[in-house]
Amino acid sequence: MSAVLSTTGPAAPVEPQRPAFREVWFITIGHALTHWYPATFYLLLPIIGNELGLSFSQIGLIMTCQYVAGAVANVPGGMLVDTVGRKGLLMGLSLFWVGFPYLLMSFTHSYLMLLGCVALVGVGNSLWHPTAIPTLARRFPERKGLVLSLHGMGGNAGDAVAPLVVGALLAVLSWRQVVVLNVIPGLVVSLMLLVFLGTLRLGSKQNAKPGTAVAADDVPGQTVAEYLRGLRALFSNRSLVLLSTSGAFRSMTQNALLTFLPLFLARELHYAPLVVGGAMAALQIAGLVASPVAGHLSDRMGRRSVMMTSMAMTAVVLVFMALAGKSTAFVYFIAVLGFFLYAIRPVIQAWLLEVTPKNMGGSSIGVLFGAQSLGAAVAPLLGGLIADQWGLSATFYFLAGTIVCANLFVLLMPNVEPQVR
Repeated sequence: MSAVLSTTGPAAPVEPQRPAFREVWFITIGHALTHWYPATFYLLLPIIGNELGLSFSQIGLIMTCQYVAGAVANVPGGMLVDTVGRKGLLMGLSLFWVGFPYLLMSFTHSYLMLLGCVALVGVGNSLWHPTAIPTLARRFPERKGLVLSLHGMGGNAGDAVAPLVVGALLAVLSWRQVVVLNVIPGLVVSLMLLVFLGTLRLGSKQNAKPGTAVAADDVPGQTVAEYLRGLRALFSNRSLVLLSTSGAFRSMTQNALLTFLPLFLARELHYAPLVVGGAMAALQIAGLVASPVAGHLSDRMGRRSVMMTSMAMTAVVLVFMALAGKSTAFVYFIAVLGFFLYAIRPVIQAWLLEVTPKNMGGSSIGVLFGAQSLGAAVAPLLGGLIADQWGLSATFYFLAGTIVCANLFVLLMPNVEPQVR
């Protein structure tokens, strides 16, 4: 019988199994939680500022500390991602590290301790994006635009829901009680990531058993020496430098807006926390809608045209918000702003992964988010100084200028063919 079987020709090659799409949903939910916590904190800032008697520049410095820590940790985080195979473990650890420092905040009455807690949040956040974004892009190369848009929508969903929930909770609880309760969803989702994705690896071809199908997303592992050589080449990539710089200016716009928009609504327009939360949710819901639209259009029309259009419209809306002052028109502009400001997040990530080497995906995203963290760190402090000197309305002119600068760097992007993914 065996002789007969041996003459029937070679066995058909084993088809690689497509990765389960449920991984996208777990990672998207985790991304939502990494945005849930900062979105919660933005709403708490006016209350904490009043309790501790902080100036606008001191409030801005809180967010500056968080993003300086993130900027410092992003490149080492990218190195860890590209040299360690346990992607699910890294994502679970990152989410826990983002949420836990907010629990510590509930016990502090010191401004310096508060700065230390937000710095820990920045370090934890530096692991998420360099892990999650390249993982999704590699495991779903033919649907990269879709899965990155869904991942981005998760962040918008967390940003949108958190202000509504926390605004309602603040009507009956103190901010310290709120941050304690807020840790629970992060712990639950961290455990889910560890249980369902804790064994998720990339770069496992060398360890695959004979005759076992290997997923298309697997790439050869690399030593630290190989990684360092690739890192040197990465920093000489002009497209990486330009996109990261553009991303830094866009993050200046976004983070200063998230810091001072609640302050403007609470102190200048005298809105209650629930109404402030509703306005911040409208900003994010618009971004939730915009993300898949922009991702799809960038696949069809090109990344450059979508990014430039969205950034230009963001600048226009910010100018109109500054001109609107304390009128009700200011509130209506918030949702319009969210649509254009958040539309380009998945676009810039997809573009970056297309113009950088596949085996350096974690570091490429780490460099991007490191640059964005630097921009996000500088903007709240500058915005606070401007607000102290000329009033909160003046900060919106400053934000319009930062998004215009972001657009200028997109204009300088070379026309290069995407890397083979």
